[in-house]
Amino acid sequence: MQRILITGGLGYLGSRIAQHLVRRGRSQVIVGTRGAPGLIDWLPDATIAQTDWQSDESLRDACRSVAALVHLAGMNSADCATDPVEALAFNAVGTARLLRAALAAGVRRFIYVSTAHIYGSPLRGVITESTLPANVHPYAASHKAAEDCVRFMHERRMLEGIVVRLSNSFGAPANPAANCWMLLVNDLCRQAVERGKLVLQSSGLQRRDFVALTDVCWAVEHLLEMEAGSLGDGLFNLGGAWAPTVLEMAERVASCAEHSGARRPEISRPQASAQEQAGALEFRIDKLLRSGFALQADADAEITATLKFCQGLPQLEADR
Repeated sequence: MQRILITGGLGYLGSRIAQHLVRRGRSQVIVGTRGAPGLIDWLPDATIAQTDWQSDESLRDACRSVAALVHLAGMNSADCATDPVEALAFNAVGTARLLRAALAAGVRRFIYVSTAHIYGSPLRGVITESTLPANVHPYAASHKAAEDCVRFMHERRMLEGIVVRLSNSFGAPANPAANCWMLLVNDLCRQAVERGKLVLQSSGLQRRDFVALTDVCWAVEHLLEMEAGSLGDGLFNLGGAWAPTVLEMAERVASCAEHSGARRPEISRPQASAQEQAGALEFRIDKLLRSGFALQADADAEITATLKFCQGLPQLEADR
């Protein structure tokens, strides 16, 4: 049974991926976290490793006897905009240091989960892995710099480096403390439970590609088990092959809430300007599909599970 280290393993993506891999029972999962390790009731069978990102020794210790690494630790978009220097220091330089530690420890495969937003914000048109990155926001720029470090080592065959450019994921976290309520679908689910109505901050005509967290978990497992000879350049887009408008997604959340027995939430939004219209968006995941991966999540089931999760959150009104 191979050992897999997940950095940022207590976060939104990390908690669900760790839980998925543990349940699959094909690997020993090590959850890397900067916080103090302790008992995690939602993930009792994982090993917790405290990591100090300022210590090369700590990073090497975390990587010891690890066959594969899923790197998720990083600063979010808002924090990157507030402190671009720290964004580069943590997202980019931190990834380079982790790569060095992984190489020294003999880690075979290194999966870096980046963001589709390196291509631009908002995303428009047809986007493939060949589309040139155009976003200069510190969040996108720091992720792109980290990507380059991974791809350099992959091209030099120093390790098997994989870069995943992830679109807009949605779904309930495994860790109740994970901060994921700034994400559109999750926020809409929380509004539906807390307020009984959905308030959009825009006209809702912009399109976004959405991917259920269930499919993100399956994709990571697929990439962990993929034959080395099939990796190619190691760069893969990961989305849901589904790009509704924000308004269409809000309507879907409202329908799921109604089907769950609640009163259908009303949707309020600013009026669209005369010139505004929903543009086209195709976030292509052909490379990943050709490798044998298949999307299998039920979007409505993911939304319904998120609504149910929100019902158990304490003091919803207190932090809004």
